[in-house]
Amino acid sequence: MTANLAIDLDRSSPVPLYFQVAEQIAEAIRRGDLAPGARLDNEILLADKLGLSRPTIRQAIQYLVDKGLLVRKRGVGTQVVHGQVKRSVELSSLYDDLRRAGQEPATQVLALEPRPAEEEIARVLGVETGAQILYLERLRFAAGEPLAVLHNWLPIGLAQLRPADLEGRGLYELLRGAGVRMRVANQRIGARAATQTEARLLEERRGAPLLTMIRTTYDDQGRAVEHGSHVYRASLYSLEVTLIER
Repeated sequence: MTANLAIDLDRSSPVPLYFQVAEQIAEAIRRGDLAPGARLDNEILLADKLGLSRPTIRQAIQYLVDKGLLVRKRGVGTQVVHGQVKRSVELSSLYDDLRRAGQEPATQVLALEPRPAEEEIARVLGVETGAQILYLERLRFAAGEPLAVLHNWLPIGLAQLRPADLEGRGLYELLRGAGVRMRVANQRIGARAATQTEARLLEERRGAPLLTMIRTTYDDQGRAVEHGSHVYRASLYSLEVTLIER
């Protein structure tokens, strides 16, 4: 922990000591005294500095980990997480939003292949069940941290998509470049626990909370041009919505 970070404990207060420690570290993070990526002293050193027991410090650290402010990394220690990505809900791609926010997006293409459309996907895209469609799976990074697992299904022939293109540009940018005029999308946002595979890809524990987003995008002729089912690390990602009175 930075040397100039002071934690003042009121031992006569009814507020638990672990919570006092956690709240003061959280406030230091909000002020910027502890920058994203900053490492904290280990639990033994922190306990010694503050005159507290190790279980008390461990409880404070775990509280902040659960809130998404700190992350434990094997071989590195406890670090302040990189700033949470806040994304407005609009018809834009995650890649473009991250780039505009200066979050250094990167992409690993896990799958890009034609597949027969299952019944639900076929219905959404307006094709026959079993018809060939394009399946795309990507792992998206922001500021070097895995952020989201993205699954997309598209009609065959919309655009020539190559892994190299998808690693350096957003899907919507590539579709627009191919002449696809996306106009409107239906979107549903939810949450669930991470599966074992998702936890491994996102470097989270199994069962960690994930935000989910299911979106179907239509062109200016009303044709479905893309269906996506994505999961995001809730500790690093949030969605912002502006509400207008009518």
